[in-house]
Amino acid sequence: MVSHRRTVRHEPVPERHYSLLSSPKEKPHDDVREPDGPTVAPIPTSQHPLGVLTAFPHLRLREGASSLLDLPWELPLAEWHDDRFRDIPVGPSRHLVRFLEADDSTFALKEEPLDVAQREFAALRHLENEGLPAVSAVGLAEVHERGTAILVTDFLVHSLQYRRLLMRFPLGPGAYRDRLLDAMAWLLVDLHRAGLYWGDCSLANTLFRRDGDKIQAYLVDAETSEVHPGLSDGQRANDVEILVENVAFGLADLAAYQGRPDEFEQAITAAESVGDRYHAIWTKLHETPELRADDRHAVEARIRGLNDLGFSVDEVELEPAGNGRLRLKLAVTTRRFHARELERLTGISALENQARLLLNDLREYRAWLEWSEGRPLDGNAAQRWLREVFRPTTSRLAEVIGPHPDMVQAYCDLLEHKWLLSEEAHRDVGLEFALDSYLSLGAPAPERAGETEAPAAVRSR
Repeated sequence: MVSHRRTVRHEPVPERHYSLLSSPKEKPHDDVREPDGPTVAPIPTSQHPLGVLTAFPHLRLREGASSLLDLPWELPLAEWHDDRFRDIPVGPSRHLVRFLEADDSTFALKEEPLDVAQREFAALRHLENEGLPAVSAVGLAEVHERGTAILVTDFLVHSLQYRRLLMRFPLGPGAYRDRLLDAMAWLLVDLHRAGLYWGDCSLANTLFRRDGDKIQAYLVDAETSEVHPGLSDGQRANDVEILVENVAFGLADLAAYQGRPDEFEQAITAAESVGDRYHAIWTKLHETPELRADDRHAVEARIRGLNDLGFSVDEVELEPAGNGRLRLKLAVTTRRFHARELERLTGISALENQARLLLNDLREYRAWLEWSEGRPLDGNAAQRWLREVFRPTTSRLAEVIGPHPDMVQAYCDLLEHKWLLSEEAHRDVGLEFALDSYLSLGAPAPERAGETEAPAAVRSR
């Protein structure tokens, strides 16, 4: 299944139970009043094709999804008729998936067996509370008479399916396929650290967003997922094995679709590398090196290394290891180190690697200001960069690409375009020159409909 999430900010959203009426064995009252809530009118029943009289389901809608209250939840999803439905290409799915627009939002609705939907809803809520990259579950309508439920998730804006992502860049192995494989490995590491066993990790069950000069993967199908306090080595190994097998199938399928059967062996090799990437990241996060008792620099270097990967360090623990040495243990958080710092300084909400690039640009601008003005700047450097660089630049970009694309990513694409031009010129060409050049090309990006070639800024680096 492919569904989508609307924002990248990882903040828990309150849940509101709008209509929790009768269970299958209870007869609805003529007038039902929720505690401290409005009177709810009698709920009609619907005659299922198999002759089962279906009452209004147990409906849970979270804040922001109240516009969905008037939908015919008591009916099977295939029988809904609404002019707000829209066609969005999706990959293969075990169950019916439909997309609906309401109040400037787009929701994905999927009907599946009751126990599967309940488990998926709980898994997605868990991942959101942990601040991890997954679509956001905003509703669940449980129809106990049919043993089915309709799961509602948010639409993930600026996202791409793996086929569309890889088909818009040079075919076969290369930097962009490596970024996608890195993204899959990072996603599985993130999920496992949160105690989630995926059970069906694959390219088809994932959506991707370009994240600066990298790619961020999002889980969009948690039908087979299980949440545990922690995962055993065996559970992790099994998930990695499933991932490798499914990635190999996905890449081979794409090669066949593009008429490149000679790349089947390469697809298998590339898929196997995902497991290696996963194990390298996992080892880096969980290693406990032994240090000299007086080597504080080694502790700082370890923390900075994790910060470079996007992790904040929540706790540093040093314990005696014998022979005058100490064992270092670091408790790390989710990968939002640069994103939190950028938002603190500028108010810009960005993905982790987008934030890393923007912070580098901000620091470069501050260094130039201090050199040109001959004095150290106080704490307003970030606001000057925001006012004098970022906002004017994104305004010019918006004139070409419109207001809806990911403007933070567009700025990152511009920075890479500037880097490539500077490499060719063997000098810094400057942001203004790079912007004029980039706009003359139409500020291309693979998210834009009709794009057939990768922008110069992301073809290779």
